[in-house]
Amino acid sequence: MKRILVVDDEEAIRRLYRVELSEAGYQVDLAADGAEALRMVEQSRPDLMTIDIRMPGMDGIELLAKVRAKHRDLPIIICSAYGDLKRDFGTWASDAFITKSADVQELKMKIAEFLGKDEGGEKACRPAE
Repeated sequence: MKRILVVDDEEAIRRLYRVELSEAGYQVDLAADGAEALRMVEQSRPDLMTIDIRMPGMDGIELLAKVRAKHRDLPIIICSAYGDLKRDFGTWASDAFITKSADVQELKMKIAEFLGKDEGGEKACRPAE
């Protein structure tokens, strides 16, 4: 089972993502801030991370840079309520930028794209070439 680390200071968002992504067949770990996320990445390396940008202490852009410095191949999706931050140069190191919404369909589709699964969490069948 693929492991996703959700990093967000808003408890409601963490809970929403846990429910939605667990139902899609992923194991979901949660971190409330950047420092906790860094510890979790080192202890049990996830297959993908979602990171909020605006968090107290270490913001998501700083967290992104620190994770990228050690784990260049780890897919990272920025999830922010502030769509205008997509133009911030610091976010360009992420693999994708998604504007937060109560509808997590776009996020689930992007995760499936990176992890090679369909929306139900099963391995996607691709036609032979």
